[in-house]
Amino acid sequence: MKDMQEALGALFLMAGVVTIIYIIARYSYLIKKELIKKGLANPESSVKMLYQDFGCILLSLGIGLMVSTIFTTMDLTEDTADLLIWGTILVFGAFGLLAADRLRKRKK
Repeated sequence: MKDMQEALGALFLMAGVVTIIYIIARYSYLIKKELIKKGLANPESSVKMLYQDFGCILLSLGIGLMVSTIFTTMDLTEDTADLLIWGTILVFGAFGLLAADRLRKRKK
């Protein structure tokens, strides 16, 4: 019974994540489509910026993952180590988002 609840919980969680990503992607697509139609955006530059954003975020997540390995060598409880590892990865991911935003503003 407990396995069934965990499976359903995971299924609903993944369905929620997929739904949120779909809504965000669809909304972004419609906005870009209207901006291009009105001549306010260049479709080629938006693709380059998208790759730049993904690059900044993935690079910072990788650095956060490398830095978080320091916590695995320390003598910490499992809960504390997990909290510090995920926190480090998320903080570096946020730095990547900020860097991508600054680069985008600098190019405009």
